[in-house]
Amino acid sequence: MASKDKMITIEVAYAEPEQQWLLEERVPEGTTVGEALARSLIHEYVPHLKIEKFGVWNKLARPDQVLRDGDRIEIYRPLKVDPKARRRKQAEKSGAEGKRKAQPSDAG
Repeated sequence: MASKDKMITIEVAYAEPEQQWLLEERVPEGTTVGEALARSLIHEYVPHLKIEKFGVWNKLARPDQVLRDGDRIEIYRPLKVDPKARRRKQAEKSGAEGKRKAQPSDAG
């Protein structure tokens, strides 16, 4: 539970391809990641934002993780393409192109 006496400074970061936001915010000591995200001003800048995945300093975090002074909460966007599926598709494409190049020409 957040303490009303002492305030700490945190950052909330979010990026889209065209724009990035890094907000410095003050929250009561003892505030959790979930509480900070719920009250963050990021919602005013990005009203369509649906927060599903987030971390603190590049490490996934849970909503009940207590923040420390100077922490940066990073809000992660969902992946548009599964990285494994993308690599598989690229490998299949490279393999097919290699086979086409290796076949002898019918004009001979």
